[in-house]
Amino acid sequence: MLTRYKKNLEKIAMGLLSFMPEEKDVKKLQQTVKEYETNPDWHLYFWREDDILGIIGIKIEEGTHAVLQHISVNPSYRNQGIGRKMINEVKKMYDGKYEFSADDFTGDFHRKCEDEQVGEK
Repeated sequence: MLTRYKKNLEKIAMGLLSFMPEEKDVKKLQQTVKEYETNPDWHLYFWREDDILGIIGIKIEEGTHAVLQHISVNPSYRNQGIGRKMINEVKKMYDGKYEFSADDFTGDFHRKCEDEQVGEK
């Protein structure tokens, strides 16, 4: 289940985001989390089952477009479909409100998830 980021979970968010290739530097990571906290167009969500297993972030552009810009799953829980579940839930949450795309870092994974969904139909 997706839950919205809260400041008291900042260290967990930073830990999950640090698995993203572009977020290895601590200063960059702190800037990213600060942006999610202060920018009304940036939305960060945790994926929770019993524990927090993943994180997904979107950036709203021009009021009509949402960019998937951070997707990360705890390495102990990878290859279980959690990333795909996060993408599907975010799209469901914003159903019809935005056209979704992905940035350079999440694009390949996003395309893979879409291809798998097409194959399931």
